[in-house]
Amino acid sequence: MAVYLIGDIQGCDAPLERLLRKVDFSPSRDALFLLGDLVNRGPDSASVLRRLMALGNSVHCVLGNHDLHALAVATGARQSSRMDTLQGLLQAPDRDALLDWLRHQPMALHAHGMLMVHAGVLPQWTSEQTLRLAAEVEAVLQSKNWQAFLKEMYGNQPAAWDDSLTGMDRLRVIVNALTRLRFCTPEGVMEFETKDSALAAPEGCMPWFDAPRRQTADRVVAFGHWSTLGWLGRTDVWALDSGCVWGGCLSALALDLAHQQHTLIQVQCEQAQTPG
Repeated sequence: MAVYLIGDIQGCDAPLERLLRKVDFSPSRDALFLLGDLVNRGPDSASVLRRLMALGNSVHCVLGNHDLHALAVATGARQSSRMDTLQGLLQAPDRDALLDWLRHQPMALHAHGMLMVHAGVLPQWTSEQTLRLAAEVEAVLQSKNWQAFLKEMYGNQPAAWDDSLTGMDRLRVIVNALTRLRFCTPEGVMEFETKDSALAAPEGCMPWFDAPRRQTADRVVAFGHWSTLGWLGRTDVWALDSGCVWGGCLSALALDLAHQQHTLIQVQCEQAQTPG
């Protein structure tokens, strides 16, 4: 069995097809872990979801901010933005099935000794706590109240975690950390305006994975979301958003579990949007 991690696809189905062909992916033999932002900004979000659904139990996904945004737009909880490319998905004859599959994906995963999220993890969260908090959001997304949740999901406040948080404040911090986080203070106060590389940290902030005393530093955290960061392969973090939708590459990390090794495999992408 081969295990592959893939970064942000964002509706780029043709590069995904080429990448799966390049690694000779077999759903009966291999496992595929996708780090969120399956849809939006690229040309064919519906085909991406259909392809992943067809691969069945070999596919494991976490939700990203663009995936949640697609659900919010589909339900009228959020207006579509100028750069969205969701109309093909929203007008698809099988849209209900595609969106239902999407909202039943987890917010975080743990497998093969790795914690997987779309964006980041707050420094005070352990891996076990991250999974428990992710499950709180998953439960709401998969409940009958999921559309009401999406209407209240947006916002930058509260900007930091507190164990005493309840209701939407609690859920919003969890969502923002798992799907939007790049920079934070050493204490875990999140900053959402800066989208540049890790070298452009705003004053008083740092990349979330460099926060001192980060409680998830005891294992690899794999994530996407940060295209200006690109591929980052450290002993404690793997970043796999290599900017496919911006004309970069779609990246897969092939894991050799027996020998504790990994190999980066990439295909060039055709998209050439301006990041935003």
